[in-house]
Amino acid sequence: MAERRFSPILIVPVLAMIILGTFLWGMLRDNPDELQSQFIAQPAPPLNVEPFGGPLPELGGEVMLVNFWASWCGPCRIEHPVLMELAARGVPIIGINYKDDPENARAFLAELGDPYVAVGADVTGRTGIDWGIYGVPETFIINAEGRILLRFPGPVTLDALATRMRSAAEDALLRAALAEALLRAALEEALANQ
Repeated sequence: MAERRFSPILIVPVLAMIILGTFLWGMLRDNPDELQSQFIAQPAPPLNVEPFGGPLPELGGEVMLVNFWASWCGPCRIEHPVLMELAARGVPIIGINYKDDPENARAFLAELGDPYVAVGADVTGRTGIDWGIYGVPETFIINAEGRILLRFPGPVTLDALATRMRSAAEDALLRAALAEALLRAALEEALANQ
């Protein structure tokens, strides 16, 4: 009986298929540019920050947003009118001022308005690390049980509300706050202000 020898050349096509499959899987995700969060469906990490005014509310009990922002952040200015509209519609938002001078943060809110039910300062960036943020702005939807439903990197825009954030918010019973009426009203207001 002839002895069969393993040819190393047979490994090349197998490795090529594995690499190609991994590449295609990465490209076919919902948003291939977005890094996935390990915290989805997990309890939200604690907010170990210095409160600006009163104490921060507990995470949970109701659906809310946690928004990491900074006065030096250009995209934070872009999202701010949308956050103001959400707050006006009754959506509770906790603001976490990230690696910023507290006086600059207060001036930012005095100039543009304060959409937050409470604001904390993450001067060192430690809480941002605990939450897994990569930069600002980043917004999280927290359900009534205190679990993270969605991590949204980048500015909250009308398009983001209409697509990813709306479906997550509806799942968390924010239907009334993020319903079609809000989107239409916010869009009309944004178009009127341009």
